[in-house]
Amino acid sequence: MNAPLVWKKSSYSGPNGDCVEFAAATDGSGDVLIRHSKHPDATTIRYTAAEWRAFLAGAKDGEFDL
Repeated sequence: MNAPLVWKKSSYSGPNGDCVEFAAATDGSGDVLIRHSKHPDATTIRYTAAEWRAFLAGAKDGEFDL
């Protein structure tokens, strides 16, 4: 049986729950799960470890700045 997911969110998240949360998959895959904090029981999106690393690298490099 897998351990329970430990959800985390950014310290930049607003007080109204307007954020996404992420958790490391507990199946040993290294994948990352994403969910909307206002709807924690809704569908989650699963990214591979490589996809998550690519996203974080892009965010750190400013690729998604508006």
